[in-house]
Amino acid sequence: MAMLVDILAVGKLKDRALQMRCDEYMTWLGAYGKIHLETVPDSDPNREGSVLLQRLAKERHAHVIALAEEGREYTSVDFAHHLDGIQSKVIFIIGGPCGLSPEVKRQSNELWSLSRLTFTHEMARFLLLEQLFRAQNILHGGHYHRE
Repeated sequence: MAMLVDILAVGKLKDRALQMRCDEYMTWLGAYGKIHLETVPDSDPNREGSVLLQRLAKERHAHVIALAEEGREYTSVDFAHHLDGIQSKVIFIIGGPCGLSPEVKRQSNELWSLSRLTFTHEMARFLLLEQLFRAQNILHGGHYHRE
């Protein structure tokens, strides 16, 4: 099944070099299916949460994965196989500098932690895109991931 992914991210990337790398991964991911990134203006977690929940209300059949420090951690291979098992569109949510509202976390199908370390929301966007590319490469027998 071709990848069908939306990313809802709070705030715009300010670092040009990081934006270029994210654009590069978005281009590479296009070879595996459809990927769309939408930004939500940053304000406070509750206002951001309202906007995110309005957007999610339009996607009732999607599988929603919110990035959160208390979420489940995966190895890259396990993450690839987990994604491969999801039979619907996947929506990833990345919060802003203050994280996600509790309501957004409750409305998500699962919480995923990139690491026990704390990253900026800008770095989280880059890491998510890299891991999505790595996952697709693993599933399609590419050579990007080495064990």
